[in-house]
Amino acid sequence: MLTSYDGGRLFGRTWGTSTPTVVALHGWRRDHHDFDAVFDDPAFGSTCTAVAVDLPGHGATPPPESGWSTLDYATAVDHLLGSFGGPVTVIGHSFGGRVAARLAARFPERVSRLVLTGVPLLDRSDRQHTPERSFRVVRRLHRWGLVGDERMEAARRRHGSPDYVAAQGTMREVFVRAVQDSYEEDLARITCPVELVWGGDDREVPVEVAERATALLGDARLTVWPGVGHLTPLEIPGVLRSVVLGMPVGHEVRGGSEPAG
Repeated sequence: MLTSYDGGRLFGRTWGTSTPTVVALHGWRRDHHDFDAVFDDPAFGSTCTAVAVDLPGHGATPPPESGWSTLDYATAVDHLLGSFGGPVTVIGHSFGGRVAARLAARFPERVSRLVLTGVPLLDRSDRQHTPERSFRVVRRLHRWGLVGDERMEAARRRHGSPDYVAAQGTMREVFVRAVQDSYEEDLARITCPVELVWGGDDREVPVEVAERATALLGDARLTVWPGVGHLTPLEIPGVLRSVVLGMPVGHEVRGGSEPAG
């Protein structure tokens, strides 16, 4: 059942009836339904209450009026958490993990623990930073007024990623800002425990990104699941549920240490 939060500013779903202790943030072009299989379990409902929100511009939540940064998104989530009365575990997938990292770094009193999965916290080592020459030429001509908007948009669609091409209005600006933002400083500021859960076959955010991010975090552990891709909430929901609940799971540890016992 769809629920409104923060005076109708956010929408999503709640599992459980007590004060929420877990908040889930989905990826780009996704919504709260990605966490249905994670929280639709009797073992979870009897233990704690979770909220999965549709971030602005996704699902039932309207887009922001301007091109928000991930810090703006984190501030919006901070307003929501302020109504819960205490720190919570935040699980963030992909874009939602960027927001979660900002939240934990800038509003540490709100977050007791982070669970990050498939999050592009750092540039992948094979990322091409300089656009292709043909695109740069069209962009320069457009700035000089020698190329029209239609040709510029065609160039963006030809050279941009599928997520960039699909984004419309302010959401395209949100996407660009999220990709261009740097998260190294935020990772160094996070003081709560962090669990990184990664798919060994994640092609969008390879494991090497998670390994480098783990090295920048203080109290962090990375676990890698062979044969799993980028959409971990859909592929291994039981694993994420166990991690959120602090239950032991079989896994390959790449960073940090095994929990005692």
